[in-house]
Amino acid sequence: MTAYVIFIREKTLDQQQLDIYAEKVPDTLPSVPIQLLSAYGRIEVFEGETPEGVVLFSFPTVEDARAWYYSEAYQAAAQHRHAGAMYRGFVVEGVA
Repeated sequence: MTAYVIFIREKTLDQQQLDIYAEKVPDTLPSVPIQLLSAYGRIEVFEGETPEGVVLFSFPTVEDARAWYYSEAYQAAAQHRHAGAMYRGFVVEGVA
């Protein structure tokens, strides 16, 4: 079942670290068919605080998303995202 990986950027701490992350992350994308659905597009908030940005990926399954996120390659890139900003990140399973 399709799974969606969502990253919500709350606050930028170090733009240089985010730039490094942006350079490294494409090389971490797996051979499974994933789709980038949204990346820092216009946000209209209905409830709560406005985040700085949102990124949304679609993966074939939660297992595929977990395999990518916990991969050595992605974790090496993610350290720059963690140093560069405060994020929330999660995977959610779609409906059948």
